[in-house]
Amino acid sequence: MPSAYAQRFARLTELLAHWQPLWAPEPFRYRRAPWGAAFPALEAWLLGLDEAERERLEAAPFAASRLADWLPVAELAALSEVAPLPEAAGARPLPEAWATHVGGRKWAQIGAFAARLAPAPAYLEWCAGKGHLGRALARRDQARVIGLEWQASLCQAGQALAEAQGAELTLHEQDVMADSAADWLTPGRQLVALHACGDLHGRLVRRAAEGRLPLTLAPCCYQRTAETSYRPLSRQGERAMAEHGLALPREQLALAVQETVTAPRQVRLSRARASAWRLGFDELQRELRGEDRYLPVPSLAYGRLPDDFAGFCRWAAAEKGLSLPPHLDWARFGAAGATRQARVERLELVRHLFRRPLELWLVLDRLLCLEEAGMAVRLGTFCERSLTPRNLLIEAR
Repeated sequence: MPSAYAQRFARLTELLAHWQPLWAPEPFRYRRAPWGAAFPALEAWLLGLDEAERERLEAAPFAASRLADWLPVAELAALSEVAPLPEAAGARPLPEAWATHVGGRKWAQIGAFAARLAPAPAYLEWCAGKGHLGRALARRDQARVIGLEWQASLCQAGQALAEAQGAELTLHEQDVMADSAADWLTPGRQLVALHACGDLHGRLVRRAAEGRLPLTLAPCCYQRTAETSYRPLSRQGERAMAEHGLALPREQLALAVQETVTAPRQVRLSRARASAWRLGFDELQRELRGEDRYLPVPSLAYGRLPDDFAGFCRWAAAEKGLSLPPHLDWARFGAAGATRQARVERLELVRHLFRRPLELWLVLDRLLCLEEAGMAVRLGTFCERSLTPRNLLIEAR
């Protein structure tokens, strides 16, 4: 009989495949929702939402949502429920004094992750960065810790911190995607990875399954993969995707990690302004090129946004090799961008219903890979989503 995890994965596969025409398209690419003709009442209801209700649904997509008139909101909510993992026996809290050189939010995540780890004599941290997690575990458990990190500068900085704090942590410059990384995966070491990305944590899952090595993993950034389309790690994933015709191009995987911690008001306003300007430029470029098609524009780091809409359009046009006429009605295109932005924010509410289900589906695929190898597995959360939405944790023994 399939495990509870396998049964949940199977149902999520069905729902993701069936509703993919609604959750996969990114509204900012279109002047009208591609699914609008098939669901005119849904589109009309979304576009008629006032700002207060839109913000409420954005903050809590499953709560008292009228979207249930068209979509399986209750089932998606139930399938997305994951209970917290209990703290491990004997896991002592990390002293705040150890948080030196680590950001407050990151340190809180490390503390919550470490609390789910029973004391062990030896650890291997995958994609260790400066080894903040490994250093904390070395000090807490008086353990020997090896950290693998490909950036030499991070290894050097982290090693200096470990030596200054008397932690038995050794950081090694290692590409974890290289075959040589397997040499470090020996019995007797607890494998740990906190927010390792895409292919990097995928390789760790496969290695752990092959060697049946104990693993505690909080995965992240599933879209960071060399594959143009998702390749499941589990055999059940392969069968389910084939059975239901579910194909996941790399860019669609990004939906799973789009939920973020609420930013300060000023940052949110800046992001909204940048989005409206991008959509205003999109209206402009469609008119100039005579082509009703979205034209991607590179991202701009926060703080580098031009002072006004006209300046942004000049920058974007230069990036795309477009010539702007000398006299443009900037107010018209700016207003069009603001109107598009309001539409996009409302149409995105459909996609928000599928963010957590997609993320959970991806995590379950990793868990099932380990379960299929004969390992005992557990899935739970290790912290509140307000600390990090990437709060799902896989344990395998």
